[in-house]
Amino acid sequence: MREIQCSKITEVIRKLCIEANEHLPEDVKCAIKTARKEEDGEIAKGILDNIIENYEIADRENVPICQDTGMAVVFMEIGQDVHITGGDLTECVNEGVRQGYTDGYLRKSVVKDPIRRGNTGDNTPAILYTEIVPGEQIKITVGPKGFGSENMSRIMMFKPSAGLEGIKDFIIETVKFAGPNPCPPMVVGVGIGGTFDRCALLAKKALMRPLGSSNKDPFYADLEKELLLKINSLGIGPQGLGGRTTAIGLNIETFPTHIAGMPCAVNINCHVTRHKTEVI
Repeated sequence: MREIQCSKITEVIRKLCIEANEHLPEDVKCAIKTARKEEDGEIAKGILDNIIENYEIADRENVPICQDTGMAVVFMEIGQDVHITGGDLTECVNEGVRQGYTDGYLRKSVVKDPIRRGNTGDNTPAILYTEIVPGEQIKITVGPKGFGSENMSRIMMFKPSAGLEGIKDFIIETVKFAGPNPCPPMVVGVGIGGTFDRCALLAKKALMRPLGSSNKDPFYADLEKELLLKINSLGIGPQGLGGRTTAIGLNIETFPTHIAGMPCAVNINCHVTRHKTEVI
């Protein structure tokens, strides 16, 4: 049994909160640069040039890529042979977020009550998902999520009779409805199956998967390619001003479901699709 101190988890989450907000993952940068090469409209090319310049400045100056530094979403894969010592796991995660958003001068965007509001002042609590896996390590991923894109996400509890075409239409309609609001070019995370809550989590996790990777199932890998092509034919374009690049990626994750259902969730992210991972 390996022991890991809560203080170490706090330290790592503090660092990941800052790094995720200041440095875009290389796969996202590459996708944006590829989109720039393929654009032929002057407005679209100019917007993508600005996006590239923006993340290059953030890299160089160690400043946030976007003013909306998001709500901290934390995924933890905890090895079953790990014993966490020295404190409460949830509190040590929140302490890491608290330190990261304070020390990194990141905008605090969390309110303590969804209706009565009132800023918590330190961007806590985090949205924490834990999963027990084999081994004696902890894999931590921090994905700050802004709400310009989060607000454009949708879920539908389909009956099986809706079929594949129903799923396709729903995903395309969700992107069309979102339009310019999620600051395209966007990344589209899709979850299919499970239950109401599980398919939403699948869609969120799909956003953490590297762009350019494919679903391991060839059927869904082909579906990812088909839907991405259809989305980019909508003409919404960078920042909604027209062009060939409405999305730079679409990832699908699935889970078995009940005989009477076919849940589908679409979680949209802006071009600032932030996530950083560390294993301890």
